[in-house]
Amino acid sequence: MLRDTSCRTQSERLFHEASRLIPGGVNSPARAFGAVGGIPPFIKRGQGTRLHDVDGNEFIDYIGSWGPHLFGHRHPAVLEAIQRALETGTSFGAPTEAEAELAALVRELVPSIEMVRMVNSGTEATMSAIRVARGFTQRNGIIKFAGNYHGHVDSLLVAAGSGALTLGCPSSPGVPAGATADTLVLPYNNVEKLQQAFAANADQLAAVILEPVVGNMGCVVPAPEFLSELRRLCDQHGTVLIFDEVMTGFRVARGGAQEIFGVTPDMTTLGKILGAGMPVGAYGGRADIMLNVSPAGKVYQAGTLSGNPVAMAAGKAMLQLIRDQNPYPRLEQLGKQLEAGFLAAAQQHGIAVQTNRIGSMLTVFMTADPVFDLDTATASCTDTFSRWFHGMLNRGIYLPCSQFEAMFISAVHTDADIAETLAAASAAFADISAAG
Repeated sequence: MLRDTSCRTQSERLFHEASRLIPGGVNSPARAFGAVGGIPPFIKRGQGTRLHDVDGNEFIDYIGSWGPHLFGHRHPAVLEAIQRALETGTSFGAPTEAEAELAALVRELVPSIEMVRMVNSGTEATMSAIRVARGFTQRNGIIKFAGNYHGHVDSLLVAAGSGALTLGCPSSPGVPAGATADTLVLPYNNVEKLQQAFAANADQLAAVILEPVVGNMGCVVPAPEFLSELRRLCDQHGTVLIFDEVMTGFRVARGGAQEIFGVTPDMTTLGKILGAGMPVGAYGGRADIMLNVSPAGKVYQAGTLSGNPVAMAAGKAMLQLIRDQNPYPRLEQLGKQLEAGFLAAAQQHGIAVQTNRIGSMLTVFMTADPVFDLDTATASCTDTFSRWFHGMLNRGIYLPCSQFEAMFISAVHTDADIAETLAAASAAFADISAAG
């Protein structure tokens, strides 16, 4: 059934009201429809693979709160853990047993993380990891890669992906020139440029930070030689290698992208799934690096709500589900099925697309050429994507509202969900083809 897009829907009224009170009507740019046009549906509730908006429309969800809902919305084990935690309080500003329990699970699933510090968001995690790397090495220089987004950290908000890319703002007003003076930006997947940067700056580089699988210029997978050379150069020059696995951690594999590609970082940042939908982030890595963090060391980082007991309980329940149920074979099966179906539907209707996928992360790029870095990603036709997005949304399929985001599959998506999604995709591509 096509959703109701008539004027003056409840979502439209709520959006106009929110826009009077909140910049742009949203509390994160990724939720806005600036890249595709129109007004976002306001969500009332989620259950399993489905979202329901305030106008009574139902959607098959492929955002999953931008990744956390690996087992769908309102999983009973997560809800039960939250409810038990709420019986004791919401926050204490003091240590609880749950913090160490979740830390132990993180270390079990991601062996490169010998010690971990909990924070409240992915942005806090990346900001803190950079500070620790600088304190550990006594250097200032940072390498990041164009199209990789690491949160709204001043020193990293250069050639950023995600909402910054969608809005055409690869850097942001309000970021002083000095904040980015020590940040080098390189093209992703380019080994030659990487080698040149180390040759010119090696004794100044505190850290290299990257998304080992990019999700913030759409899903872009690294070339194996890119990660291996990066590891070699960091070892050679004493530079801290940071994998930003806020998106990929526990999503693409139990141990994240580092498990899949066999490249071990010195530090890792985590978020999304770690909180099972609650606001949680974490950074961790080698013990000799992490012992520089206050109060064990002199690198200061703090947070009143870090290690919040409700968030820790949700995260513990999620990581136990991952450990005990191993959802990744099912996620791979669903990912293959969806990718093949999208390609077939596009080809049937003469629409040029490329699909990039790893496990349950997937992007359909509206381009005939392979996508492997920011330049090739931004060559996609955003107008075609916008038309396809609305064609899918109007048929009850909730996708990321930007060409430059990844969609996420959950382990509870059914074969019927996939079939309904592919039928909608075919119809949406047919509409584009017919319109010319």
